[in-house]
Amino acid sequence: MNILITGACGFVGASLVPYLLKQGHKLKTFDNEWFGNSLRHDPMLKHQKKDIRSLGELDFEDIDSVIHLANIANDPGVELNTNLSWEVNVLATHKLAELAVNAGVKSFIYASSGSVYGIKEEEQVTEDLPLIPISVYNKTKMVSERVLLSYRERMQVINVRPATVCGWSPRMRLDVSVNMLTFQALQNKKITVFGGKQVRPNIHIQDMIRVYDHFLLQIDALDSGNYNAGFENMSILAIAELIKSKIPAEIVITESNDPRSYRQNSDKLLATGFLHSFSVEDAIDEIIAKYNTGEIENKDEYYTVKTMKNLNLT
Repeated sequence: MNILITGACGFVGASLVPYLLKQGHKLKTFDNEWFGNSLRHDPMLKHQKKDIRSLGELDFEDIDSVIHLANIANDPGVELNTNLSWEVNVLATHKLAELAVNAGVKSFIYASSGSVYGIKEEEQVTEDLPLIPISVYNKTKMVSERVLLSYRERMQVINVRPATVCGWSPRMRLDVSVNMLTFQALQNKKITVFGGKQVRPNIHIQDMIRVYDHFLLQIDALDSGNYNAGFENMSILAIAELIKSKIPAEIVITESNDPRSYRQNSDKLLATGFLHSFSVEDAIDEIIAKYNTGEIENKDEYYTVKTMKNLNLT
């Protein structure tokens, strides 16, 4: 299959690209490389350093499927420059959809976010619940989903709503909960928990890339729509306690003004035949191992906000 991937050098993309190459796909990938480029040369890979806002008709020639990962990530990153975030996360997504349908692309898989639900009290947060986004980031994802679904009569559209992704990647992130708290324990022997009662769904990065591969394989059998992708709903404090069971560290709980608490039910995804195989505990173990071998260090490019500030994108 000929696949176009945006955000190919990002946290998920840097792991997804080599995985799909091993499956025999031919990839055309794009990334502005704000966080570097860990992709290795491969005869089946054509990579360009290019902003998604600059993509044109020629970039979509002979493409069967698009996996759209590129975005300004998470709440703090988006709030640094909301105008840029709307432009990248929404307007560019609309442009990509237009280019895709005009080029005859068969399917478009979009990396949305499980945070589009907002604060939910329900124990089972399924895809049919109303979206009540409470941040600009959440809103950009919700709007992009709706824009893309307006093309569902012209191409297959799959909006994936991932939980918080955890685990090691060649382009590491240390500003997502499991990774951040594990790194704090390793480096400082202290885990700072803001609030702690907030519940967040999680997905291991290896399961995340397997979800995208699964949709590629099943694309002809699936209906366009939204699909949750998260398998462990855990409080922030529970994550910290699991980390402490593996790393001698003190847990310090402080007050939080972040009310976000949401769960996910991914039965719709599981009903398509997907089986998740990795856990939060696996992610913690990986990060410990990579830290001990010196493969994870405290670098600015592992943090969205620090990198955006360094690039004067605020």
